[in-house]
Formats: sequence, C-alpha cells, structure tokens
Amino acid sequence: VDTLIAWHATASATDIALPSYDMERLLEEVDRFADWFAPVIQPGLPESFGTSHKALWREALAGPASRRDALVLRDYHVDNLLLLEDRSGPARCGLLDFQDGLIGARAYDLVSLTQDARRELSPDLEERCLDRYLAAAPDSDAFLTDYWRLGAQRHAKIAGNFQRLSRRDGKHQYLALLPRVLRLLDRALTRAGLDEIQDLYDTELPGWATWTPD
Repeated sequence: VDTLIAWHATASATDIALPSYDMERLLEEVDRFADWFAPVIQPGLPESFGTSHKALWREALAGPASRRDALVLRDYHVDNLLLLEDRSGPARCGLLDFQDGLIGARAYDLVSLTQDARRELSPDLEERCLDRYLAAAPDSDAFLTDYWRLGAQRHAKIAGNFQRLSRRDGKHQYLALLPRVLRLLDRALTRAGLDEIQDLYDTELPGWATWTPD
C-alpha cells in the first residue's frame, strides 16, 4: 500500500506515453462475464442480456473510465510483488508484470491487491489497507466510489476469464477459484450500489453468486 501511495504521488500520468484505461477497454473486459460465464449459468441466454449488461456497466463505469490519475499496472497482487531486503521504505517492494500498464484510475491497483482472486483477505485487513491509502490520498469520496465499482468490474472480468481458460484452453484448475471471485463480485456490487446489475444477474442468472464447479 505504501508503494502505491508513493508511486501515485510521484508518477505523473501525463508524462507516460501509454493508452488510457478507458470505457472501451473496461467494457471489453466486463463483456467476458456475459460471453463466457453467464452461458454456463443459463444456457441459451437471449442477445438482450448482453445488450442490457453492457448498457448498465457503461453507466456504472462512467466515473472510473474518465480518470487519468496514474499508471495502472493492472496485476498488482502479491504474486507480482517482491520483498527487496537491500532497500528501504516503499522501494523495498519490487514490481513484476507491468507490461500491460495503462493510464487510468488510481483505485484499480489497490483493489487488485486487497480483493485478490487467489487469496482470502480478512475484512479487517482490507479495511486497514484502504484506510492507510485514504489517509494519504485526496478526493476520498470519489476514490471509494471508483474502488468498489472497479472491484466489481474486475471480478466480473475474472469470472469470465476463468471460464474462458477452462472451456477454451482446458485449464480447469481456475474453476476452483471462482466461488471466491463470485463472492467478491456480489459484495462489490452491493458496496458500489450497483443494484440494477445485481438485479439483472439475480433475474437472468439464478444462483450465480453461489455457483460452484462440478
């Protein structure tokens, strides 16, 4: 968390020649939920589901999609962080897997860290990490809104990704992680106040939040 604080305080997004993490990219990612995960829950879904899904997410992501706050590494979680004993302060945290970085909202990498698809964090630890970041960051209200909405977007994307890895690539081991991802998605939708998306899922994909692989 301290490394993110330091990075966001010193790295100017306007000085980095990278594409934006804009609405088109965010929607392309969240479409994977509709294209790959939803048909497993409810085969034969009408085309209107995808249309409604995209429209609701477009509205939900309007704020985060407009941000140009920071270089978003996009895979900021413990598997990509190294403890460098010969350094001090935030520089002790070495960073891997940033080749897909884009310019976007500061909240994305924090939620990647605190709502990890592969590891369970206690709610207390997540809250302490979030409080630590917010103590050093301005615009806390906007940041919190982005945090929960981007968390929901990320979990929906990952649910689609894991199903795609299983069905297309034969990598079925990722299915074991899906119950946690869906639990995180359900919580993030609630915390973000995205009731219409939650209602769409509950109506068209009954049992989605408690789905478990065979």
